[in-house]
Amino acid sequence: MRAKRLNILLLIFGTVLLFGCNKTEEYQTEQISEYVPLAKDKYIIYRLDSTVFTNFNRTTEIHSYQEKNVVDAQITDALGRPSFRVFRFLRDTLGAQPWVPAGSFMATPLQNSFELIENNLRFVKLALPLKTENTWKGNRFLPSRPYSGSYVFNNDVDIDTWDYTVSGVGETITLNGKTINDVLTVDGINDVLNVPVTDLAGIGSISYYQEKYAKGIGLIYQSNIMWEYQPNTSGQGGGYYNGFGVMRSMLDHN
Repeated sequence: MRAKRLNILLLIFGTVLLFGCNKTEEYQTEQISEYVPLAKDKYIIYRLDSTVFTNFNRTTEIHSYQEKNVVDAQITDALGRPSFRVFRFLRDTLGAQPWVPAGSFMATPLQNSFELIENNLRFVKLALPLKTENTWKGNRFLPSRPYSGSYVFNNDVDIDTWDYTVSGVGETITLNGKTINDVLTVDGINDVLNVPVTDLAGIGSISYYQEKYAKGIGLIYQSNIMWEYQPNTSGQGGGYYNGFGVMRSMLDHN
């Protein structure tokens, strides 16, 4: 009888211990504000490499700049939530020319997530818990075919179903000659077909997304590539590209 009671007590204690550990793990999850520290006049400077298609979409070019994102002030977004307006500036890669205004976007830190709104497109960039393999629908607020007004491609079909996944926490990386600690990596889609385009008679396409955030700094790296290759049905010359590619890598911050 005593042995039976002892087994019951051990079972109860083990259950309490198990749930207690789970609660402790949840409590110790790092907060989003550690990776997206927003405050007036905070800035990050990036090298920006933008992929564009010229010569009637037959030629691929990389246009490079320095980009500076500066937090302006805390305001209220269209949903009535406290947000930060961020101004964007561009200049040449050598930093010889003055900064030129290049638009703005909205950064909204929430209790369990971080949202960014740009060109009326709303993205969920981060979501708790910030631990490996946590997954969320980062594009769930996007409309159907959000880029159809600017690009003729199929890359944004079902974009609202894409998964964002934390693939690394506490990483150390080297970026533009600088060692950066406490880096968190978020991976999105990685869908590649006939890229680099070697079969000129076939369709080519790439949709790729990755971002890296450093604790106490913010976004330090971004790669967002969405373009499609369509063959020339006339059989004369190569085909046509449509889409974009954006890569940002941090150069400096305050």
